Amino acid sequence: MPGNSQNASKRATSKKGAPSGSGGKNRASLKGRGKTLPADERPWHKGYSGTEKLPEKTARKQDKERRAAAAEGRVPKVGQPGTKDTTWGRGGGRAPGLTRAQTSRGGGGRASGPRGPRIAPGRRSNPIKEGPELLLGRNPVVEALRALVPATALYVAQGIDIDERVAEAVRTSGDRGIPILEISRNELDRLTGGVLHQGIGLQVPPFAYENFDDLVAAALEQTAPLLVALDGITDPRNVGAVIRSVAAFGGHGVFMTERRAAGITATAWRTSAGAAARVPVSQVVNLTRAIKSAQKQGFTAIGLDADGETDLYQLEAAIGPLLVVVGSEGRGLSRLVGETCDLRVSIPMASDVESLNASVAAAVTLAEVSRRRSQV
Repeated sequence: MPGNSQNASKRATSKKGAPSGSGGKNRASLKGRGKTLPADERPWHKGYSGTEKLPEKTARKQDKERRAAAAEGRVPKVGQPGTKDTTWGRGGGRAPGLTRAQTSRGGGGRASGPRGPRIAPGRRSNPIKEGPELLLGRNPVVEALRALVPATALYVAQGIDIDERVAEAVRTSGDRGIPILEISRNELDRLTGGVLHQGIGLQVPPFAYENFDDLVAAALEQTAPLLVALDGITDPRNVGAVIRSVAAFGGHGVFMTERRAAGITATAWRTSAGAAARVPVSQVVNLTRAIKSAQKQGFTAIGLDADGETDLYQLEAAIGPLLVVVGSEGRGLSRLVGETCDLRVSIPMASDVESLNASVAAAVTLAEVSRRRSQV
């Protein structure tokens, strides 16, 4: 039929038109929120003084919140200078007078509390003192106990094979009154963070460092003061070996930097063979400043350097108060430390070996200093 053919033609030729617009309904979403209010008109801003006239909308909001807070018997969430929409005193906010930035950095208005003192931007607070450390492995544990390393507990996993080393560790711990704790292997894995432990671990307390000024003063009371400074040594085994050499050749103390250097860990304790319990060790913030302080008190600072201009066997300064500065394993003495030293001393070597290990170089130097002093 003609009508049907016309409808079919319309159906065949009709196309989808262009998508219609929103009719201006989305225009509001593209609009901005207006200008930013000055700081003195924003009660949540730290620059708000609370005395200027507030915008009408903000004032209504604050008034409404104050009435609701008064009805519920709580502190209002708005209207407090320096605060935003949080509640103090109900377990979910911060103290009045604290900005969000102050709260995230840890305080700013309270004398004490769980957040502690405020920390300046870009700086960290004083580091938390290290907690107990676990020395792992059967040989390291036995050697540490033989070296009389202070320990607070011996952990032994249940069901492990008892060999001579485990038996000796248990027997020595019992003789020294160290608590012996038998725990599951899973629990020991958790304590060690998955590190291979061979079913045994020795907990040692954090090392007690000496005050630097006290260390220098005690050394000056000796007949021939001898100190050693470690410039960026990062291997605790080298630290322990140096301390052992200091004790063997009559040294009176060791000091090192707090950062970017190894401290007295359980590994250093074990390597020192117990000497760390007899030699005072100090940590300083700035090694260059500490060396200069020792120089002002009469010490001659010598830096061990493979390219040093002074031969160790020609060192005349070995007789008086002496400070031996040992560089790091890779780069040796840092530039400022090397420039601060009075002398740069090299160890003569017959072969083409480029340099000695840091702890070996320290041992050779201390042995030569001890030999020269014994001849006086």
